[in-house]
This record gives sequence, structure tokens and C-alpha cells, in this order.
Amino acid sequence: MFSIRAKKRRDGFVLDVDIEVSAPGVVALFGRSGCGKTTLVNIIAGLLPADEAHIVIDGWALDKDGKSLLAEHRGIGYVFQDARLFPHLDVMGNLRYGEKRAKTRSVQNNENLRINPRRDAPRITLDVVAPLLGLEPLLSRRVHQLSGGERQRVALGRALLTRPRLLILDEPLASLDAARREEVLPYLEKLRDELAIPMIYVSHQFEEVLRLATHVVLMDKGKVLSQGSLDELSLHPELRAIVGPEAVGAVVHGLVESVDGGTGLANIRVGANVLRIHLREARAGAHIRAQLLARDIILATTRPDNLSVRNIMTGTIARIVPDDEDTELVYVDIGGASILSRVTRAASVALDLRAGLQVWALVKSVSIRGHAFVEGPARQQPAI
Repeated sequence: MFSIRAKKRRDGFVLDVDIEVSAPGVVALFGRSGCGKTTLVNIIAGLLPADEAHIVIDGWALDKDGKSLLAEHRGIGYVFQDARLFPHLDVMGNLRYGEKRAKTRSVQNNENLRINPRRDAPRITLDVVAPLLGLEPLLSRRVHQLSGGERQRVALGRALLTRPRLLILDEPLASLDAARREEVLPYLEKLRDELAIPMIYVSHQFEEVLRLATHVVLMDKGKVLSQGSLDELSLHPELRAIVGPEAVGAVVHGLVESVDGGTGLANIRVGANVLRIHLREARAGAHIRAQLLARDIILATTRPDNLSVRNIMTGTIARIVPDDEDTELVYVDIGGASILSRVTRAASVALDLRAGLQVWALVKSVSIRGHAFVEGPARQQPAI
């Protein structure tokens, strides 16, 4: 799906990355500010020339054999941190501008066709985009009448209406407060689940990555530290330096078996165990991705009874690694999934924790962050 190799030197900073992604979905570039995420996506979009580049997106070569497509020929939709809407146009006018770009994009450019065979871009119309992003009540409003979250939704709609082969979102929620981020995130989830457009999502907020990403590229100082699925990356030791010790934990996948309409607790099958998570809107059969923070996992060497904790999972210690001078991280295999628990060295010695030991892992339902998503390839958008 993606093959991205790029090098760039500028102002004492060196970007040197090699990224391979074989499955469709949302590729999150995750890392601290200044690690090179925006430099990389600007190279991909053709806004910044690379010293060296070989970029192929879904079979479409952007840079190859020393030939580089101009930005306007790349078929990329770009949503920036600030919406960058046209203030002299209303919402409908901004969206129509995206449609006009799709019609006038010069795919007949001779140099372009020598690098690539002609391919049809995804066919997305205003009738699809407006309800998908909740824009119908906003169409007659001027830009100054929109909230920050509404502006970003319009910017997203405008980018989609250019019929992009790739959508880049460069920290699109960074300028929003917590309430506005929560307003926009569900629309981004709908976009991921309902349209078959490859996306690159730039963020340094792990909560956004948790909710949206299907593949994660962990970056630091212009390099790729690691890349893979979110559950794999959540166990990566170098993630700790970026998210901080309090956010370290495992991401697990599960399937909703049932939901108690009275309590809102959903029974989620995760490996050989069942987790109970507050997900009132979940439906039986839905796929769930949940984060279990290491600080919230309590370990016991005998099965505990008569507790208010709703989740008691059985597992086996896979390994124990140092965390800091006073604590350790215990990796526990719960049958088809792995979780982390942070324990003090004193507790580890007292309980004689070691690889191969059977343990019970306890976590409160209210401590688990869970999000529903569509497993596998997104559904195809309607064609016209």
C-alpha cells in the first residue's frame, strides 16, 4: 500500500526514513514535536523537495528514478493544523472549490503519465461527504460563524472532494480544545471505517492514535524507531520515552459478546479472557480496541475473591524488565494477547514473580479506554 523512502537535510536536522505498509487503513506518524513528522508528510505531498525519495502510494509513484511529480499532480488531499478555509466563501463555496480541484487536476500532464499509468481516483461526491461529516446544517454559513471543530470538518470535506488517492492529516486537532477534539474524532472514525482512502495521520497525542490508527510509525530525531500494528507498538520499550511512564500500557483487540443495557457494561472477548468495559453504544459482534495502562493492572499469585474489581484475567508471566530504579514492567500472556503491569521491585520479590508463573491480572472497568472500529478493509464508497 505504502512504500516511502526519503532523506532530507535542513538546519542541522536529518530526516532518513524507510516505511513499508502493506494493508489499507490509517497510518499514524507518532512522535514528539520536532521528530520530523511534518517534514516527512510535506515531502510526500510535494510541498518540500527531498534530497532523495522513492515514494509509491497504492501503486501510484510520486517520486521514482529521479522524477518527481508536482504537488498538484499527486492526487493528495491535505488537512493542516489550521483549517485554511477561504473566508470570502461560505461552507458550500469551500466544498465546491474541492470539487473544482478534482475536475481540473491535470492528470493528462505528459510527464505525469510517463511516470504512472493513468488511474482513476476514488469518486466521492458532496452527497456522500456532507452527511458523513455532519455538514448539511452548515452549508450556508460563513467561515467566521463556525467553531474550530466545524472548520476542521469543512476542511476535511473540502480535501475529500478533491478525490484524493491519499489523505494527509497533519495534527488536525492540535489547535482545538478537548471538547472540540471530542467533537471531531467520531467523524474521523467514520471516515476511516466508511471510505476506502489511504490516510496518513500525524499526531503526538497517543489518544488520537489509539482511536484512529491501523498502523503506527514511531519516529524520533528524523528516524523510524519502529513500525507495526498498534498492539505491537504499545509494547515497544521506546514508546515510554515519548508518552511518559503514566501512559505506558498494552493495546488489545477484542470482540463484543454482549452488552448490558442497564449498566452499559460490554463483555469483550480478549484472548482466553472476557473483559467488562463501559461501552453503552457497542453492539454484539463489534470489534473493540482497548488500552490497559500498566499502572492500572494489579497482579495476584492466587485467585482473589470478593472484590469490587470486575475484571480478573488469568495469564502467565512472559518476562520481566526494569522500568526505573524502583519498578519493573511485567509482561503477561493472557492467551492470545499480552498486557503490562508495573510493580515495585519490592512487590516483585515478595511475590516471587518470574517468567512462567501463573498470575491473575485485575483491572477496574472504569480504568479501561475502549473504542469500536471496523476490522479489516474499509467499506468501499459509493461510485457515481
